[in-house]
Amino acid sequence: MKTLDKIPKGKIERAGKLVTTGAKVGGNYLKYYAGKVVNPGLSREQLDQDNAEDIYDGLKSLKGSALKVAQMLSMEKNLLPRAYVEKFSLAQFSVPPLSAPLVRKTFKKYQGQYPEELFDTFSKDSINAASIGQVHKAELNGKELAVKIQYPGVAESISSDLALVKPFAIKMFNLQGKDSDKYFKEVEHKLVEETNYLLELRQSQEITEACGHIPGLRFPKYYKELSNERIITMDWMHGTHLSDYVRKEFSRETGDRLGQTLWDFYMFQIHGLKKVHADPHPGNFLVSEEGELIAIDFGCIKTVPEEFYTPYFELAKRENLENDEVFHKKLYELEILTKTDSDEELKFFTALFKEMLGIFTLPFHSDHFDFSSDDFWGRIADLSERYSKDQQIRKMNGNRGSKHFLYMNRTFFGLYNLLYDLKARVDTDNYKKYLD
Repeated sequence: MKTLDKIPKGKIERAGKLVTTGAKVGGNYLKYYAGKVVNPGLSREQLDQDNAEDIYDGLKSLKGSALKVAQMLSMEKNLLPRAYVEKFSLAQFSVPPLSAPLVRKTFKKYQGQYPEELFDTFSKDSINAASIGQVHKAELNGKELAVKIQYPGVAESISSDLALVKPFAIKMFNLQGKDSDKYFKEVEHKLVEETNYLLELRQSQEITEACGHIPGLRFPKYYKELSNERIITMDWMHGTHLSDYVRKEFSRETGDRLGQTLWDFYMFQIHGLKKVHADPHPGNFLVSEEGELIAIDFGCIKTVPEEFYTPYFELAKRENLENDEVFHKKLYELEILTKTDSDEELKFFTALFKEMLGIFTLPFHSDHFDFSSDDFWGRIADLSERYSKDQQIRKMNGNRGSKHFLYMNRTFFGLYNLLYDLKARVDTDNYKKYLD
């Protein structure tokens, strides 16, 4: 894979890169509509593929927040066309890395010495590269280590990057007016946290210590003395990325066991710690040779406040979904409905969220749930398809729900998709025995 000798840092330089990308996308549309004149039956698949390619190519050289947004969108498998999901998913752990000279220069800037001066060995090539940083393998005193180095300029460009992608996001999610700012501020806040590796180190130590008693789950040890605000050092963990693991053959029992561990890990965090690893993509998990699940990245941790946690999970109960009075009350508490809504909006969004929650909360309605269920995923796909084409929804204000929905929904979307990949059948109450 081609390496990068430079990352655009300035606001004008980064904006220029996105303008160039926008021009390419515009050209793709012109080519598509010209083709439609000759062939009216021409599908959008090639257009989506060309756009996804050009947008990803533009973002991958910028790194940072713009690429992180693409990564987040790739997890919404029922929101974007397949071409975007497949291309943007590369942002999870496979993007062009920094060149060896730039890595060495960046390490010296952050650490005050070159990597070969600190470690006994240090791989000049990265093992994997993602949106905010890349990982190198090192050794010190016979111990194998993973050293994550943040890309230069990423932390400083968060605000300007989000301002650049904001118009795209507003159009995609039908957001209107100043009320949408709360969502962008939530994303900005989490991205600022993700660039603070000392915070990540502390969060990693807290969560791994709290979850260490869950069977089948392993974590690396983190080394504060070899870390700083832009570099984090941990144990090198041997295993297969979950994305690669699920492409190979594995038994149904193995998928169930790994899925159960994953479910228990997330439910324990949410219900026991009231905070959660809100980045459940396959690049953040390994499967060891012994068949254990290894969690390796805790940069994005979402604290779940009580005022959100209570109504959020009360709406997961079947009896509350079926009680119109309670259901409406919870929708207002979660800011899904507002006092300024018209009668049309109240009726439309009440029906929409009743159907949506009736599907997404199904795993909580029984003691056991099969995440490989074609019926479950078919209903999700059908709902997404119907409402993506609904002209009425485009006329309404899309600013729906508490800002906390962003990362909680991202967590559950990611978790459900990982469990689907494992074809897992889980005992939904099993995690409760770890809460005591």
